[in-house]
Amino acid sequence: MIICSCERISDRDIHAAIDWMRASDTAAIITPGKIYRALGKSPNCGGCIKLFVASMRSNSNLEVPAELRGLRGTQSIRSESDEGRHQSHRISEQGTAG
Repeated sequence: MIICSCERISDRDIHAAIDWMRASDTAAIITPGKIYRALGKSPNCGGCIKLFVASMRSNSNLEVPAELRGLRGTQSIRSESDEGRHQSHRISEQGTAG
């Protein structure tokens, strides 16, 4: 079945690319973009993306590596106002008058 008519990609092409990527790297995160690149193509209109992803999900080799599962649920210790900096790294407002 043709999934992407712009680039003439079939469900068999998608499954073959997923199987090839999984065989070459068992820890790879497989995305639609990586599949397009593996096939030597690029997305055009994006109208096929829902069907493309559905076809991807039907492949048993698409499984996320065990060590990467559950990362989405972890929360950052930093607050939104922290910006990742310690307070000691901020420029003091005192003594800047001049």
